[in-house]
Amino acid sequence: MLRTSVLEPPALAARGAVRPTLSLRDKRLTLAAATLGSFVALLDSTVVGIALPAISSDLGGGLESQQWIVNAYLLTLGSLILIGGSLGDVFGERRLFVLGAAGFGACSAGCALAPSVGALIAARALQGVFGALLTPASLAMIVAAFPPDERGKAIGTWTAYSGVAAVVGPLVGGWLVDALSWRWIFIINLPLILVALAIATRMPAGTATRARRRPDWLGAGLCAVGLAGPTFGLIRQPTLGWADPQVAGPIALGVVVFVLFLWWERRGAADPMLPLRLFRRPNFTWGNVEMALIYGALGLLFFVLVVFLQQAAGYSALEAGAATIPTTVVLFLLAKRFGALADRHGPRPFMTAGPLVSAIGVVYLLAMVDESPGFLRDVLPGTTIFALGLAIVVAPLTAAILADAEERSAGIASGVNNAVARVAGLLATAAVGTVVGGTLDLGGFRMALVVVAGLLVAAGGIGLCGIRNPRRDVAASRCAGGQLAGAPSAIADARGVGVRQVPGHDD
Repeated sequence: MLRTSVLEPPALAARGAVRPTLSLRDKRLTLAAATLGSFVALLDSTVVGIALPAISSDLGGGLESQQWIVNAYLLTLGSLILIGGSLGDVFGERRLFVLGAAGFGACSAGCALAPSVGALIAARALQGVFGALLTPASLAMIVAAFPPDERGKAIGTWTAYSGVAAVVGPLVGGWLVDALSWRWIFIINLPLILVALAIATRMPAGTATRARRRPDWLGAGLCAVGLAGPTFGLIRQPTLGWADPQVAGPIALGVVVFVLFLWWERRGAADPMLPLRLFRRPNFTWGNVEMALIYGALGLLFFVLVVFLQQAAGYSALEAGAATIPTTVVLFLLAKRFGALADRHGPRPFMTAGPLVSAIGVVYLLAMVDESPGFLRDVLPGTTIFALGLAIVVAPLTAAILADAEERSAGIASGVNNAVARVAGLLATAAVGTVVGGTLDLGGFRMALVVVAGLLVAAGGIGLCGIRNPRRDVAASRCAGGQLAGAPSAIADARGVGVRQVPGHDD
Protein backbone atom coordinates (compact mmCIF):
# COMPACT_ATOMS: atom_id res chain seq x y z
CA MET A 1 0.00 0.00 0.00
CA LEU A 2 1.27 3.44 -0.90
CA ARG A 3 1.97 5.40 2.27
CA THR A 4 2.00 9.15 2.58
CA SER A 5 2.06 11.69 5.37
CA VAL A 6 0.93 15.21 5.99
CA LEU A 7 4.25 16.37 4.59
CA GLU A 8 3.77 14.20 1.51
CA PRO A 9 0.16 14.89 0.53
CA PRO A 10 -1.62 11.90 -0.99
CA ALA A 11 -3.07 13.97 -3.81
CA LEU A 12 0.49 14.45 -5.01
CA ALA A 13 1.71 10.98 -4.16
CA ALA A 14 -1.19 8.90 -5.41
CA ARG A 15 -0.94 7.49 -8.90
CA GLY A 16 -2.07 10.00 -11.44
CA ALA A 17 -3.68 12.30 -8.86
CA VAL A 18 -3.39 15.99 -9.73
CA ARG A 19 -4.72 18.91 -7.71
CA PRO A 20 -6.66 21.57 -9.53
CA THR A 21 -4.63 24.73 -10.04
CA LEU A 22 -5.65 27.36 -7.53
CA SER A 23 -5.99 31.04 -8.29
CA LEU A 24 -3.40 33.50 -7.04
CA ARG A 25 -5.94 34.76 -4.48
CA ASP A 26 -6.54 31.26 -3.12
CA LYS A 27 -2.81 30.59 -2.89
CA ARG A 28 -2.28 33.80 -0.94
CA LEU A 29 -5.14 32.97 1.41
CA THR A 30 -3.72 29.51 1.98
CA LEU A 31 -0.26 30.85 2.71
CA ALA A 32 -1.59 33.54 5.05
CA ALA A 33 -3.72 31.10 7.07
CA ALA A 34 -0.98 28.47 7.27
CA THR A 35 1.61 31.04 8.34
CA LEU A 36 -0.63 32.45 11.06
CA GLY A 37 -1.41 28.96 12.35
CA SER A 38 2.22 27.89 12.63
CA PHE A 39 3.16 31.34 13.99
CA VAL A 40 0.71 30.97 16.89
CA ALA A 41 1.84 27.43 17.69
CA LEU A 42 5.50 28.40 17.80
CA LEU A 43 4.80 31.67 19.64
CA ASP A 44 3.01 29.73 22.36
CA SER A 45 5.85 27.23 22.74
CA THR A 46 8.45 30.00 23.14
CA VAL A 47 6.63 32.09 25.74
CA VAL A 48 5.41 29.47 28.22
CA GLY A 49 8.86 28.75 29.64
CA ILE A 50 9.38 32.45 30.35
CA ALA A 51 6.16 32.58 32.36
CA LEU A 52 6.76 29.54 34.59
CA PRO A 53 8.02 31.43 37.68
CA ALA A 54 5.11 33.88 37.48
CA ILE A 55 2.63 31.00 37.12
CA SER A 56 4.09 29.28 40.18
CA SER A 57 3.93 32.50 42.17
CA ASP A 58 0.25 32.98 41.28
CA LEU A 59 -1.14 29.42 41.29
CA GLY A 60 1.36 27.69 43.55
CA GLY A 61 3.36 24.56 42.87
CA GLY A 62 7.09 24.09 42.57
CA LEU A 63 9.46 22.65 40.02
CA GLU A 64 7.30 19.58 39.44
CA SER A 65 4.31 21.71 38.44
CA GLN A 66 6.49 23.80 36.14
CA GLN A 67 7.67 20.63 34.43
CA TRP A 68 4.11 19.44 33.87
CA ILE A 69 3.00 22.77 32.44
CA VAL A 70 5.59 22.28 29.70
CA ASN A 71 5.40 18.49 29.40
CA ALA A 72 1.62 18.09 29.27
CA TYR A 73 1.75 19.94 25.96
CA LEU A 74 4.85 18.17 24.64
CA LEU A 75 3.51 14.75 25.59
CA THR A 76 0.29 14.97 23.61
CA LEU A 77 1.92 16.87 20.76
CA GLY A 78 4.83 14.44 20.39
CA SER A 79 2.58 11.38 20.69
CA LEU A 80 -0.02 12.50 18.18
CA ILE A 81 1.78 14.65 15.61
CA LEU A 82 2.39 11.75 13.21
CA ILE A 83 -1.20 10.52 13.29
CA GLY A 84 -2.36 14.12 13.16
CA GLY A 85 -0.68 14.41 9.79
CA SER A 86 -2.40 11.30 8.42
CA LEU A 87 -5.84 12.67 9.31
CA GLY A 88 -5.42 15.22 6.54
CA ASP A 89 -5.68 12.31 4.13
CA VAL A 90 -9.10 11.44 5.53
CA PHE A 91 -10.71 14.81 6.18
CA GLY A 92 -8.79 17.20 3.92
CA GLU A 93 -6.08 19.67 4.89
CA ARG A 94 -8.32 22.70 5.31
CA ARG A 95 -10.83 20.94 7.55
CA LEU A 96 -8.00 19.61 9.70
CA PHE A 97 -6.46 23.08 9.92
CA VAL A 98 -9.76 24.67 10.96
CA LEU A 99 -10.34 22.01 13.62
CA GLY A 100 -6.77 22.32 14.91
CA ALA A 101 -6.81 26.12 14.98
CA ALA A 102 -10.23 26.38 16.63
CA GLY A 103 -9.31 23.80 19.26
CA PHE A 104 -5.95 25.43 19.89
CA GLY A 105 -7.65 28.79 20.40
CA ALA A 106 -10.26 27.34 22.76
CA CYS A 107 -7.55 25.64 24.82
CA SER A 108 -5.55 28.87 24.91
CA ALA A 109 -8.59 30.54 26.44
CA GLY A 110 -8.80 27.68 28.92
CA CYS A 111 -5.16 28.19 29.87
CA ALA A 112 -5.70 31.92 30.35
CA LEU A 113 -8.70 31.32 32.64
CA ALA A 114 -7.23 28.38 34.57
CA PRO A 115 -8.02 28.74 38.30
CA SER A 116 -5.42 26.19 39.42
CA VAL A 117 -2.23 24.46 38.32
CA GLY A 118 -4.17 21.26 37.65
CA ALA A 119 -6.61 23.04 35.36
CA LEU A 120 -3.76 24.72 33.51
CA ILE A 121 -1.95 21.42 33.00
CA ALA A 122 -5.14 19.81 31.67
CA ALA A 123 -5.71 22.69 29.26
CA ARG A 124 -2.08 22.46 28.11
CA ALA A 125 -2.51 18.74 27.40
CA LEU A 126 -5.58 19.45 25.24
CA GLN A 127 -3.71 22.28 23.56
CA GLY A 128 -1.06 19.74 22.53
CA VAL A 129 -3.73 17.51 20.98
CA PHE A 130 -4.95 20.32 18.75
CA GLY A 131 -1.36 21.44 18.11
CA ALA A 132 -0.76 17.96 16.68
CA LEU A 133 -3.46 18.78 14.11
CA LEU A 134 -2.57 22.42 13.51
CA THR A 135 1.21 22.09 13.09
CA PRO A 136 1.31 19.53 10.24
CA ALA A 137 -1.87 20.84 8.61
CA SER A 138 -0.26 24.26 8.17
CA LEU A 139 2.49 22.87 5.98
CA ALA A 140 0.20 20.36 4.27
CA MET A 141 -2.06 23.15 3.01
CA ILE A 142 0.90 24.91 1.42
CA VAL A 143 2.18 21.73 -0.21
CA ALA A 144 -1.28 20.97 -1.59
CA ALA A 145 -1.92 24.53 -2.85
CA PHE A 146 1.38 25.38 -4.55
CA PRO A 147 2.89 23.55 -7.53
CA PRO A 148 6.48 22.29 -7.14
CA ASP A 149 8.05 25.26 -8.91
CA GLU A 150 6.36 27.71 -6.48
CA ARG A 151 6.49 25.63 -3.33
CA GLY A 152 10.00 26.45 -2.20
CA LYS A 153 9.33 30.20 -2.11
CA ALA A 154 6.02 29.69 -0.28
CA ILE A 155 7.55 27.47 2.35
CA GLY A 156 10.43 29.91 2.68
CA THR A 157 7.88 32.57 3.65
CA TRP A 158 6.21 30.15 6.07
CA THR A 159 9.53 29.28 7.70
CA ALA A 160 10.66 32.92 7.88
CA TYR A 161 7.59 33.97 9.86
CA SER A 162 8.06 30.95 12.12
CA GLY A 163 11.50 32.36 12.80
CA VAL A 164 9.97 35.73 13.63
CA ALA A 165 7.78 34.01 16.24
CA ALA A 166 10.86 32.44 17.79
CA VAL A 167 12.53 35.86 18.02
CA VAL A 168 9.63 37.94 19.30
CA GLY A 169 8.06 35.25 21.49
CA PRO A 170 10.44 35.46 24.47
CA LEU A 171 10.51 39.26 24.35
CA VAL A 172 6.77 39.75 23.96
CA GLY A 173 6.09 37.01 26.48
CA GLY A 174 8.51 38.49 28.99
CA TRP A 175 7.01 41.95 28.58
CA LEU A 176 3.46 40.63 29.00
CA VAL A 177 4.40 38.72 32.15
CA ASP A 178 6.16 41.74 33.67
CA ALA A 179 3.66 44.41 32.62
CA LEU A 180 0.32 42.57 32.78
CA SER A 181 0.03 38.93 33.80
CA TRP A 182 1.18 35.48 32.69
CA ARG A 183 -2.40 34.89 31.51
CA TRP A 184 -1.81 37.28 28.62
CA ILE A 185 0.69 34.93 26.98
CA PHE A 186 -2.32 32.73 26.17
CA ILE A 187 -4.81 35.54 25.52
CA ILE A 188 -2.54 36.92 22.78
CA ASN A 189 -3.14 33.73 20.78
CA LEU A 190 -6.85 34.41 20.41
CA PRO A 191 -6.95 37.31 17.91
CA LEU A 192 -4.33 35.60 15.76
CA ILE A 193 -6.33 32.36 15.74
CA LEU A 194 -9.53 34.25 14.86
CA VAL A 195 -7.83 35.91 11.89
CA ALA A 196 -6.45 32.56 10.72
CA LEU A 197 -9.91 31.00 10.93
CA ALA A 198 -11.50 33.93 9.11
CA ILE A 199 -9.00 33.52 6.28
CA ALA A 200 -9.37 29.72 6.21
CA THR A 201 -13.14 29.96 5.74
CA ARG A 202 -12.54 31.94 2.54
CA MET A 203 -10.22 29.30 1.11
CA PRO A 204 -11.49 26.61 -1.27
CA ALA A 205 -12.80 23.66 0.71
CA GLY A 206 -10.40 20.73 0.97
CA THR A 207 -11.59 17.22 0.21
CA ALA A 208 -10.58 13.90 1.65
CA THR A 209 -8.00 12.44 -0.69
CA ARG A 210 -7.61 8.98 0.75
CA ALA A 211 -10.79 8.07 2.58
CA ARG A 212 -9.69 4.42 2.62
CA ARG A 213 -6.63 5.22 4.74
CA ARG A 214 -7.10 4.09 8.32
CA PRO A 215 -5.53 6.28 11.01
CA ASP A 216 -3.34 4.30 13.36
CA TRP A 217 -5.39 5.02 16.49
CA LEU A 218 -4.03 2.08 18.47
CA GLY A 219 -0.46 3.06 17.61
CA ALA A 220 -1.12 6.62 18.74
CA GLY A 221 -2.59 5.42 22.04
CA LEU A 222 0.28 3.04 22.71
CA CYS A 223 2.80 5.76 21.88
CA ALA A 224 1.09 8.22 24.25
CA VAL A 225 1.02 5.75 27.15
CA GLY A 226 4.56 4.60 26.42
CA LEU A 227 5.84 8.19 26.68
CA ALA A 228 3.56 9.20 29.55
CA GLY A 229 4.88 6.50 31.89
CA PRO A 230 8.55 7.55 31.89
CA THR A 231 7.53 11.23 31.90
CA PHE A 232 5.41 10.79 35.02
CA GLY A 233 8.04 8.67 36.76
CA LEU A 234 10.92 11.03 36.01
CA ILE A 235 8.99 14.05 37.27
CA ARG A 236 8.01 12.31 40.51
CA GLN A 237 11.46 10.76 41.15
CA PRO A 238 13.11 13.69 43.00
CA THR A 239 10.29 13.69 45.55
CA LEU A 240 9.70 9.96 45.99
CA GLY A 241 12.94 8.21 44.98
CA TRP A 242 13.56 5.51 42.38
CA ALA A 243 12.19 2.63 44.48
CA ASP A 244 8.76 4.16 45.07
CA PRO A 245 5.97 2.36 43.14
CA GLN A 246 4.75 5.72 41.81
CA VAL A 247 8.12 6.11 40.07
CA ALA A 248 9.27 2.60 39.18
CA GLY A 249 5.77 1.45 38.20
CA PRO A 250 4.99 4.11 35.56
CA ILE A 251 8.50 3.90 34.11
CA ALA A 252 8.32 0.11 33.78
CA LEU A 253 4.78 0.26 32.37
CA GLY A 254 5.82 2.93 29.87
CA VAL A 255 8.79 0.90 28.65
CA VAL A 256 6.63 -2.23 28.19
CA VAL A 257 3.91 -0.31 26.37
CA PHE A 258 6.42 1.46 24.14
CA VAL A 259 7.95 -1.90 23.17
CA LEU A 260 4.41 -3.06 22.36
CA PHE A 261 3.96 0.10 20.28
CA LEU A 262 7.08 -0.74 18.26
CA TRP A 263 5.82 -4.30 17.74
CA TRP A 264 2.45 -2.99 16.59
CA GLU A 265 4.05 -0.57 14.15
CA ARG A 266 6.19 -3.37 12.69
CA ARG A 267 3.72 -6.24 12.62
CA GLY A 268 0.16 -5.17 13.29
CA ALA A 269 -0.69 -1.78 11.81
CA ALA A 270 -1.99 -1.67 8.26
CA ASP A 271 -0.95 1.99 7.96
CA PRO A 272 1.67 2.50 10.70
CA MET A 273 2.21 6.03 11.96
CA LEU A 274 5.90 5.14 12.43
CA PRO A 275 7.25 3.05 9.53
CA LEU A 276 10.17 1.25 11.18
CA ARG A 277 11.64 0.33 7.80
CA LEU A 278 13.09 3.83 7.72
CA PHE A 279 15.48 2.86 10.50
CA ARG A 280 17.21 0.29 8.32
CA ARG A 281 19.29 3.16 6.97
CA PRO A 282 22.29 3.97 9.18
CA ASN A 283 22.27 7.73 8.57
CA PHE A 284 18.58 7.92 9.36
CA THR A 285 19.02 5.92 12.55
CA TRP A 286 22.18 7.57 13.86
CA GLY A 287 21.07 10.98 12.64
CA ASN A 288 17.89 10.70 14.70
CA VAL A 289 19.94 9.59 17.70
CA GLU A 290 22.06 12.71 17.30
CA MET A 291 18.91 14.77 16.80
CA ALA A 292 17.50 13.43 20.08
CA LEU A 293 20.69 14.27 21.98
CA ILE A 294 20.89 17.80 20.58
CA TYR A 295 17.24 18.69 21.08
CA GLY A 296 17.27 17.05 24.50
CA ALA A 297 20.20 19.31 25.39
CA LEU A 298 18.38 22.32 23.93
CA GLY A 299 15.19 21.63 25.88
CA LEU A 300 17.02 21.01 29.15
CA LEU A 301 19.26 24.08 28.81
CA PHE A 302 16.57 26.63 28.12
CA PHE A 303 14.16 25.23 30.69
CA VAL A 304 16.69 25.55 33.51
CA LEU A 305 18.21 28.77 32.18
CA VAL A 306 15.07 30.91 32.07
CA VAL A 307 13.78 29.53 35.38
CA PHE A 308 17.13 29.92 37.17
CA LEU A 309 17.67 33.47 35.92
CA GLN A 310 14.29 34.52 37.33
CA GLN A 311 13.96 32.49 40.52
CA ALA A 312 17.57 32.42 41.68
CA ALA A 313 19.34 35.30 39.93
CA GLY A 314 16.61 37.92 40.15
CA TYR A 315 16.09 38.58 36.44
CA SER A 316 12.76 39.88 35.19
CA ALA A 317 10.79 37.74 32.74
CA LEU A 318 11.79 40.08 29.89
CA GLU A 319 15.48 39.87 30.80
CA ALA A 320 15.34 36.08 31.05
CA GLY A 321 13.56 35.91 27.70
CA ALA A 322 16.35 37.91 26.11
CA ALA A 323 18.77 35.10 26.98
CA THR A 324 17.09 32.88 24.37
CA ILE A 325 17.28 35.42 21.55
CA PRO A 326 20.87 34.66 20.38
CA THR A 327 19.82 31.14 19.40
CA THR A 328 17.19 32.32 16.95
CA VAL A 329 19.19 35.25 15.59
CA VAL A 330 22.36 33.23 15.00
CA LEU A 331 20.39 30.42 13.37
CA PHE A 332 18.61 32.92 11.14
CA LEU A 333 21.87 34.54 10.06
CA LEU A 334 24.16 31.52 9.73
CA ALA A 335 22.29 28.21 9.43
CA LYS A 336 21.72 28.50 5.70
CA ARG A 337 25.39 29.43 5.14
CA PHE A 338 26.60 26.36 7.02
CA GLY A 339 24.05 24.32 5.08
CA ALA A 340 25.61 25.53 1.83
CA LEU A 341 29.07 24.56 3.11
CA ALA A 342 27.75 21.11 4.02
CA ASP A 343 26.40 20.74 0.48
CA ARG A 344 29.98 21.14 -0.74
CA HIS A 345 31.89 19.21 1.91
CA GLY A 346 29.36 16.70 3.22
CA PRO A 347 27.46 16.74 6.53
CA ARG A 348 29.80 14.66 8.70
CA PRO A 349 32.30 17.37 9.77
CA PHE A 350 29.50 19.79 10.60
CA MET A 351 27.54 17.14 12.51
CA THR A 352 30.71 16.50 14.52
CA ALA A 353 31.88 20.07 15.10
CA GLY A 354 28.52 21.75 15.72
CA PRO A 355 27.58 19.93 18.94
CA LEU A 356 31.13 20.34 20.27
CA VAL A 357 31.02 24.10 19.68
CA SER A 358 27.68 24.23 21.51
CA ALA A 359 29.26 22.29 24.37
CA ILE A 360 31.95 24.98 24.62
CA GLY A 361 29.21 27.58 25.09
CA VAL A 362 27.69 25.49 27.87
CA VAL A 363 31.09 25.14 29.56
CA TYR A 364 31.43 28.95 29.39
CA LEU A 365 28.09 29.29 31.20
CA LEU A 366 29.23 26.69 33.73
CA ALA A 367 32.36 28.68 34.47
CA MET A 368 30.84 32.17 34.51
CA VAL A 369 27.31 32.03 35.93
CA ASP A 370 27.03 32.48 39.69
CA GLU A 371 24.28 33.71 42.03
CA SER A 372 24.35 37.19 40.44
CA PRO A 373 25.26 36.72 36.77
CA GLY A 374 25.65 39.72 34.49
CA PHE A 375 23.82 39.37 31.20
CA LEU A 376 26.48 40.81 28.84
CA ARG A 377 29.49 39.26 30.59
CA ASP A 378 28.20 35.94 31.90
CA VAL A 379 25.09 34.86 29.97
CA LEU A 380 25.21 36.33 26.46
CA PRO A 381 28.62 34.97 25.34
CA GLY A 382 27.79 31.42 26.41
CA THR A 383 24.36 31.36 24.79
CA THR A 384 25.80 32.87 21.60
CA ILE A 385 28.51 30.20 21.34
CA PHE A 386 25.86 27.57 22.00
CA ALA A 387 23.75 29.07 19.20
CA LEU A 388 26.73 29.07 16.82
CA GLY A 389 27.11 25.33 17.34
CA LEU A 390 23.42 24.81 16.57
CA ALA A 391 23.77 26.88 13.40
CA ILE A 392 26.64 24.65 12.31
CA VAL A 393 24.75 21.40 12.83
CA VAL A 394 20.99 21.80 12.31
CA ALA A 395 20.84 22.04 8.52
CA PRO A 396 23.43 19.31 7.76
CA LEU A 397 21.83 17.05 10.37
CA THR A 398 18.32 17.39 8.97
CA ALA A 399 19.54 17.02 5.39
CA ALA A 400 21.60 13.91 6.18
CA ILE A 401 18.61 12.23 7.84
CA LEU A 402 16.28 13.00 4.94
CA ALA A 403 18.84 12.02 2.32
CA ASP A 404 19.00 8.53 3.77
CA ALA A 405 15.27 7.93 3.39
CA GLU A 406 13.75 6.71 0.16
CA GLU A 407 12.61 9.62 -1.96
CA ARG A 408 8.96 8.57 -1.78
CA SER A 409 9.27 8.55 2.03
CA ALA A 410 10.78 12.02 2.41
CA GLY A 411 7.60 13.39 3.96
CA ILE A 412 7.10 10.76 6.62
CA ALA A 413 10.86 10.78 7.31
CA SER A 414 10.66 14.46 8.18
CA GLY A 415 7.58 13.81 10.28
CA VAL A 416 9.44 11.17 12.27
CA ASN A 417 12.42 13.52 12.58
CA ASN A 418 10.11 16.26 13.86
CA ALA A 419 8.54 13.92 16.41
CA VAL A 420 11.97 12.76 17.63
CA ALA A 421 12.98 16.36 18.29
CA ARG A 422 9.83 17.03 20.31
CA VAL A 423 9.96 13.79 22.29
CA ALA A 424 13.60 14.50 23.14
CA GLY A 425 12.56 17.85 24.58
CA LEU A 426 9.76 16.13 26.51
CA LEU A 427 12.02 13.58 28.17
CA ALA A 428 14.76 16.12 28.88
CA THR A 429 12.29 18.42 30.62
CA ALA A 430 10.82 15.49 32.52
CA ALA A 431 14.29 14.66 33.83
CA VAL A 432 15.02 18.18 35.09
CA GLY A 433 14.14 17.38 38.70
CA THR A 434 16.29 14.26 38.68
CA VAL A 435 19.21 16.16 37.17
CA VAL A 436 19.10 19.14 39.52
CA GLY A 437 18.20 17.18 42.65
CA GLY A 438 14.72 18.63 43.00
CA THR A 439 15.83 22.25 43.52
CA LEU A 440 16.91 24.65 40.80
CA ASP A 441 19.48 26.58 42.81
CA LEU A 442 23.01 27.38 41.61
CA GLY A 443 24.21 23.85 42.34
CA GLY A 444 21.31 22.31 40.48
CA PHE A 445 21.77 24.68 37.57
CA ARG A 446 25.44 23.76 37.27
CA MET A 447 24.63 20.05 37.39
CA ALA A 448 22.12 20.57 34.57
CA LEU A 449 24.80 22.32 32.51
CA VAL A 450 27.15 19.37 33.02
CA VAL A 451 24.44 17.03 31.68
CA VAL A 452 23.74 19.35 28.72
CA ALA A 453 27.44 19.44 27.83
CA GLY A 454 27.61 15.64 28.08
CA LEU A 455 24.66 15.24 25.71
CA LEU A 456 26.30 17.57 23.20
CA VAL A 457 29.66 15.81 23.34
CA ALA A 458 27.87 12.48 22.80
CA ALA A 459 26.06 14.02 19.82
CA GLY A 460 29.37 15.10 18.31
CA GLY A 461 30.68 11.57 18.77
CA ILE A 462 27.65 10.18 16.90
CA GLY A 463 28.33 12.61 14.07
CA LEU A 464 31.95 11.49 13.85
CA CYS A 465 31.43 7.74 14.13
CA GLY A 466 27.90 7.07 12.90
CA ILE A 467 27.38 9.23 9.80
CA ARG A 468 28.36 8.25 6.25
CA ASN A 469 28.07 10.07 2.95
CA PRO A 470 24.36 10.27 2.10
CA ARG A 471 22.90 8.00 -0.54
CA ARG A 472 20.81 10.86 -1.88
CA ASP A 473 21.68 14.54 -2.03
CA VAL A 474 19.33 16.76 -0.03
CA ALA A 475 20.33 20.40 -0.15
CA ALA A 476 21.26 21.29 3.42
CA SER A 477 20.88 24.98 2.62
CA ARG A 478 17.13 24.33 2.30
CA CYS A 479 16.95 22.77 5.76
CA ALA A 480 18.24 25.83 7.61
CA GLY A 481 15.42 25.78 10.15
CA GLY A 482 16.07 22.20 11.17
CA GLN A 483 13.16 21.10 13.35
CA LEU A 484 13.00 24.43 15.20
CA ALA A 485 10.55 25.69 12.58
CA GLY A 486 8.59 22.45 12.42
CA ALA A 487 9.83 21.02 9.13
CA PRO A 488 12.57 21.84 6.63
CA SER A 489 11.70 23.02 3.14
CA ALA A 490 13.68 20.27 1.45
CA ILE A 491 11.00 17.69 2.24
CA ALA A 492 8.08 19.74 1.02
CA ASP A 493 7.75 18.21 -2.44
CA ALA A 494 6.61 14.61 -2.59
CA ARG A 495 8.67 14.34 -5.78
CA GLY A 496 11.70 15.92 -4.13
CA VAL A 497 12.12 19.70 -4.23
CA GLY A 498 15.77 20.19 -3.35
CA VAL A 499 16.22 16.41 -3.50
CA ARG A 500 18.06 14.74 -6.33
CA GLN A 501 19.66 11.38 -6.93
CA VAL A 502 23.45 11.50 -6.97
CA PRO A 503 25.19 8.67 -8.82
CA GLY A 504 27.98 7.04 -6.88
CA HIS A 505 26.91 8.00 -3.37
CA ASP A 506 27.12 5.25 -0.82
CA ASP A 507 23.91 3.42 0.01
